[in-house]
Amino acid sequence: MATIRSIYRYPVKGLSPEALPRIALAPGETVPGDRLYAIENGPSGFDPSAPAYLSKQHFLMLMKNERLAALRTAFDQTSHVLRIQDGECEAARGDLRTDKGRARIENFFAASFADELRGAPKILHANGHSFSDVARKVVSLINLASVTAVEDMVDAPINPLRFRGNVYVTGWPAWSELDLVGKELSIGPHARLKVVKRIVRCAAANVDPLTGIRDLNIPKALMRGLGHGDCGIYAEVTAAGEIAAGDEIEII
Repeated sequence: MATIRSIYRYPVKGLSPEALPRIALAPGETVPGDRLYAIENGPSGFDPSAPAYLSKQHFLMLMKNERLAALRTAFDQTSHVLRIQDGECEAARGDLRTDKGRARIENFFAASFADELRGAPKILHANGHSFSDVARKVVSLINLASVTAVEDMVDAPINPLRFRGNVYVTGWPAWSELDLVGKELSIGPHARLKVVKRIVRCAAANVDPLTGIRDLNIPKALMRGLGHGDCGIYAEVTAAGEIAAGDEIEII
């Protein structure tokens, strides 16, 4: 029986993950607070009064801006205060719900990422919107046995957080998750999810999540070893329920 090893969300797209011991899932929604904010890299046309999906190229993101991973950030879900540590010092702190707080964060990125910006950086947010890499609201699951298989492909240890998943799973054979598209999963006493898509890995996975160094080529290794670039799956929540580390996952 497969089980949940760990759960994460990413309050600001491209910035640090937040580990969660448990989380309540709702039908048709993401992990609460996941990709709640994004940092616009030049004008995107995003309208917070009518939020719509935009591709990740509109934002600061690890695929192109690997130095983001070297920042240590912390987000308080209650106060919406984001703290950014760059090296040994706190570089910026601001309440993302206020003009003044957003300006402090935006000024940090304007100064520190000036050579990577296409325009003034702007903190984006809209109620009920998630700045996911895909248009539908999903939960991402990463099979840790597949991560171990990738380590063999690249002959190097891999921090699973390179894959920026929500739910990390132990107990599935390597790559078996890719055959679950269309299947339903039962997690914990009540939650149900339907697997809808395999995750195609991009160059973000090449970045070490601790150092911010682009030191591997995981998509190339996947293509060479498997003939495709997929690692992980997306699932839509179909029945509400709380999930926690240690919960069993049953394929229905």
